[in-house]
Amino acid sequence: MKKRTKVLAVILAVILLMIATVFGTMAYLTDTQSVKNTFTVGKVKIKLDQADVKADGTYVTDKTSRVTDGNEYKLMPGHTYIKDPTVTVLKNSESSYIRVLVTFNKADELKEVFGNPFLPEVLVGGWDKAAWVSTGVITEGTREVADPENTDQTITEKTLTYEFRYYTTVDTLDGNDKVLDELFEYFTIPGTVTDTQLAKLEGLDITIVAHAIQADGFADADAAWAAWTD
Repeated sequence: MKKRTKVLAVILAVILLMIATVFGTMAYLTDTQSVKNTFTVGKVKIKLDQADVKADGTYVTDKTSRVTDGNEYKLMPGHTYIKDPTVTVLKNSESSYIRVLVTFNKADELKEVFGNPFLPEVLVGGWDKAAWVSTGVITEGTREVADPENTDQTITEKTLTYEFRYYTTVDTLDGNDKVLDELFEYFTIPGTVTDTQLAKLEGLDITIVAHAIQADGFADADAAWAAWTD
């Protein structure tokens, strides 16, 4: 009896050893996969330029010669001067809202010569009101500039700023720049302006600034521009 028990124990030990050997060397069926997420950065980029013109408001060469800085003009009654500020949305820009702010110095003098309120259309021409929509926003402000009589000091100028928004969003994800309609094409000093009035406009300048902001994430243009910080 003891012998049988001993033999049985040996057999069981061999079986357990076989089982342990089989399971110890068993390879489970497995697989591993990974996903690499690649992120690119969206952008919005614009350019603002205008025709390069001489002091009399005529082209230096032609319309295709563009500058990104200012032109200087010699003002005379009854004379028209080329000024065509143009926004280009550069290639691969996301859908965006576009606006232009036009600031005039000599605010009090402009009101005195052309009437109060002073409206840009009194001076500028070739403005497509369907493309560039005036919001009616007129901001009165001030800025410090060098005193022409004493360059070591500054004087405070009053300014008027007007907002114009492009009528639709613009994107250039097709890889091509898009040139928008000119904000306007020229300005004219009316022939009714007298020499005395013209003298008041000495040092007049028109500062034009273009802004672009992404359209994604905003319900409309009002919400987008309300979020603008400069």
